[in-house]
Amino acid sequence: MILINVKFTIRPEYVDQWLPRVEEFTRATRVEPGNVFFEWSRSVENPNQFVLLEAFKDGAAGETHVNSEHFQTAMAWMPELIAATPEIINGEIPAEDWGPMGELSPREN
Repeated sequence: MILINVKFTIRPEYVDQWLPRVEEFTRATRVEPGNVFFEWSRSVENPNQFVLLEAFKDGAAGETHVNSEHFQTAMAWMPELIAATPEIINGEIPAEDWGPMGELSPREN
């Protein structure tokens, strides 16, 4: 699986528009055959920063994603809204999807 984590710092005047603007891009990505997940979170430390956690089943699925029309469309409008070049971590990991965390589970009542 290809795991990708991206931090997007948004210009303050556009921060409230970010999630509505990425909605179509998110929806289109989530239905790609090789997409495992595509999830946005807002930083609790920096209200102008959003973190995207995404995964694709393999490199071919990731390549299909970056060559998609919805990816290209998003890359065309995002520069106006971002305050800095996004930071990214990506790599191939030996997993197929989310799994349970071994170190923590709910307390039994």
